[in-house]
Amino acid sequence: MRLLENVSLASLCTMGVGGPARHFLEATNESDVLHALEWAERRDVSVHALGGGSNVLIADEGVDGLVVKIGTRGVTERRIGASVEVTVAAGEPWDAFVRTTVERGLAGIECLSGIPGLVGATPIQNVGAYGQEVAETVSAVHAVDRRRGAVVTLSPSECGFSYRNSALKGTRPPRYIVLAVSFRLEQGGAPALRYPDVVKDLEGKSVTAPSVADVRRSVLAIRRAKSMVLDPADPNRRTCGSFFLNPIVTLTELESIGRSAGGELSMPRWPEREGRVKLSAAWLIEHAGFERGRPDGPVGLSTRHTLAIVCRDGARARDVVEFARKVRARVEERWGVRLVQEPDFWGPLSLD
Repeated sequence: MRLLENVSLASLCTMGVGGPARHFLEATNESDVLHALEWAERRDVSVHALGGGSNVLIADEGVDGLVVKIGTRGVTERRIGASVEVTVAAGEPWDAFVRTTVERGLAGIECLSGIPGLVGATPIQNVGAYGQEVAETVSAVHAVDRRRGAVVTLSPSECGFSYRNSALKGTRPPRYIVLAVSFRLEQGGAPALRYPDVVKDLEGKSVTAPSVADVRRSVLAIRRAKSMVLDPADPNRRTCGSFFLNPIVTLTELESIGRSAGGELSMPRWPEREGRVKLSAAWLIEHAGFERGRPDGPVGLSTRHTLAIVCRDGARARDVVEFARKVRARVEERWGVRLVQEPDFWGPLSLD
């Protein structure tokens, strides 16, 4: 193991802000991860696993602990009837993996094209977009269970998947460090056509019988139009994507929101389980008075997507948090809905 000290983390995260890691290791294999955890355990040092840095906001003070940058690589597969189970190391780039599966005609994750980050992060927050979630295809998660001090394989039910959440997320210190993820995909399966924007894009191209490749192209085009793919030339590039989750409310809460809107509620909504309804956080933000591209010092909203908070020259993590507080407070005041952050906060950061 080659441990480093006081390593800058800003360049390893898509927002480009944050202080250094007191201790840092790039883990290129499972043994590195296990040895790093043992090292930290002996010294009572906190551990943070860093993937692509696309869903994390790091405090300006940095991380007073060990940051393990996951750099493991490798893909294996096996046939299970008409399905193919693909096991992917946590450090593999997510979109490159999606592209490969689509090129092979494997269905199940085509709508998750263009999402930045690494494979290991996808089950932690149950990554989803355009009508798909990884929970639909994850067959196993292989991880280090720090409580048991052992490598374990978790079934989908043990992962406890829910909307942008799982049993792998939220514990401090993190119980699990993901080593690899297994996905069960369908050879020659039909693509998912559940999202109106994707359907509209395909219809506009006169694609009547879309393949998984057609759907991937549409999703990438839609994401690119919203600055939701990583592009070094994009002025909106310094972001972690959607900063807030789409809120899920009860029908009673929806009626209250309707009264706040003066009885005219035209906001987008989607039915959820147990009679609940998912609302558009972007719509709530825009209709609370925050227009796209609105600056607030060195941060602001993306010019293309209201849910994305963008950092510009001179931005600090505290600037992001202060602006996010303003947005959340205005939405709660206007609609009675309390937005929840999507990115993970490292260090002394909080919206409360």
